[in-house]
Amino acid sequence: MSYSKINSSSATLTRNLSGENINPFSGMCATCVEGCPGLCEVGKSAYRGTEVLYPQPYGTITAASQKDYPVDYSHFNIMGTASGAHGIEEDSDKAIFTSVNLEARIGKNKDLKSRLPLIIPGLGSTEVARKNWEGLAIGSATSGVILTIGENVCGIDPDSEFNSKNKIINSPELKRRVDLYKKWQNKDYGGIAVQANVEDSRFGVLEYAIKKLGVEIVELKWGQGAKDIGGEIKIDSLDRAIEIKKRGYIVLPDPLDPDVKKAFEHGDFKEFERHSRVGMVNKEDFLNTVEKLRKAGAKYVFLKTGAYRPADLARAIKFSSEAKIDLLTIDGAGGGTGMSPWRMMNEWGIPTVYIQSLSYKYVKTLADKGKYIPDLAIAGGFILEDQIFKGLSLGAPYFKLIGMARSPITACMVGNTIADKIKSGNIPKSIEKYGNDLESIFVEITDLTKEFKEKINQIPGSAIGLLSYFRRLEQGLKQLMGGSRKFELKYVNRDDIASLTTEAASISGIHYIMELDSEKAAEILDS
Repeated sequence: MSYSKINSSSATLTRNLSGENINPFSGMCATCVEGCPGLCEVGKSAYRGTEVLYPQPYGTITAASQKDYPVDYSHFNIMGTASGAHGIEEDSDKAIFTSVNLEARIGKNKDLKSRLPLIIPGLGSTEVARKNWEGLAIGSATSGVILTIGENVCGIDPDSEFNSKNKIINSPELKRRVDLYKKWQNKDYGGIAVQANVEDSRFGVLEYAIKKLGVEIVELKWGQGAKDIGGEIKIDSLDRAIEIKKRGYIVLPDPLDPDVKKAFEHGDFKEFERHSRVGMVNKEDFLNTVEKLRKAGAKYVFLKTGAYRPADLARAIKFSSEAKIDLLTIDGAGGGTGMSPWRMMNEWGIPTVYIQSLSYKYVKTLADKGKYIPDLAIAGGFILEDQIFKGLSLGAPYFKLIGMARSPITACMVGNTIADKIKSGNIPKSIEKYGNDLESIFVEITDLTKEFKEKINQIPGSAIGLLSYFRRLEQGLKQLMGGSRKFELKYVNRDDIASLTTEAASISGIHYIMELDSEKAAEILDS
């Protein structure tokens, strides 16, 4: 069995000429015919070169791995029960799913509250994040969910201003993103976080965000699950490419090279690549940086790490414990929102179930020694309520939040598209059956209007899309928790799911379903 889909994908706009007659190992057509115009990745690379490394068209899509990992969250089932209740009175008139409390409290002092056990991890300098920020900010702020501004926003903001030491002193784009969330923030819940990679740290982005923009939550970034190199974007302007290179970024090809400039102006290629540097992690620097940020005024310090090898996961957990940070987000392989190299996104790193299982093992080792354990979040492919429940259960009691980025962007994009179609009167037939206005098509509008009253007219379609999506997740998760008789998140544990295969059980430590409750069942039968 091949777990990978090779040499053709809608992500790279490639396909095989011969349909099903494909070599299972290479992904090439069993017979490669002379005269083919180059439809597969090998063929397209013959004339578009490095361009074919990345999902396309950049800026209007999100992308994630097509690899079919041996074990994922579908290899676990949620276990309900017919008796008892945790967190509520054992009364059928009271123990109904609508009574489930989904509030999560995180941080050293457990004073950072999220109305749902979700966090939107770093959405930074990619075009898809910038274009959808209004929906993301308003939708997450009003839902009481933490939203993270990702890497490189200041560095690519064309209106950013730097002092003589190349430190950021003004970034209108970062300010726009922070202010928009704060304007709509549910005062008791959520928060806006700002993330920093190597370049951001050199620019002093977190200090600027704390002192000038009033940001209380900052996040250091070691990496992400979609790739093991720094972030990339595409640049379609020669002047912008030169400006960004002069700010210190890696830009390919070199826009300062006269031959490259001539080729771009001739139309030989239409976009430059901007790349970030990779970090070099060591404990002393990490501890010093966390302390420095706290002295600068950060109320909460987070760390996000990627799907690196197990030793790096152990470092992230150990360093976070020693620094006593507030949240560690671990991002499993396969996810992605922006412009990660396509094959890298498919073929590197530790997949989400595997890395969460390792994380649980490592964290428990420290917890058993009485060490400080930061709250944890797991990210990497989560989109629906059953996966959220399984992620919280597999990582209990240490994982408090589920990271989701790609699906919230999808909800925003769809909400925006439908709102525009309604406005133009060009409603697709698949949607027209629901009606022809916002109120009849967006089913949550009635409740949203009660909640926001006259402000409802200020909420764009993109935010309505995200709010509606979150409300679906909220009710769906409450139903699953109610069925498991867990009426608060703190009662969810590893016994609330069962492994469907012995392989899943071996990886996760979650009971194989045929062995679950064996002692309890025998006791009941013998009584």
